[in-house]
Amino acid sequence: MLFALLGVVLIAAVIVAAGMSLFLRRHGEADGPEPGWVPTDEVFRDPASDRLMRVWSDADGARHYLPERPGRAKGAS
Repeated sequence: MLFALLGVVLIAAVIVAAGMSLFLRRHGEADGPEPGWVPTDEVFRDPASDRLMRVWSDADGARHYLPERPGRAKGAS
């Protein structure tokens, strides 16, 4: 009985974690460009979400990843 309860709790925890991961951003991902960010020519398809992502860089050289919107011109926000 204890092992069955432990199994149910473990399965519930995995389901909750998987559900939360759908709504959390990945490392370096942002909602939109901040002032001073510059879009790069680097675009890739994120294998985890299958979204097309553009790399943006800031003045410190840090990289930020934003979903690429179809038809968005480079540098437009």
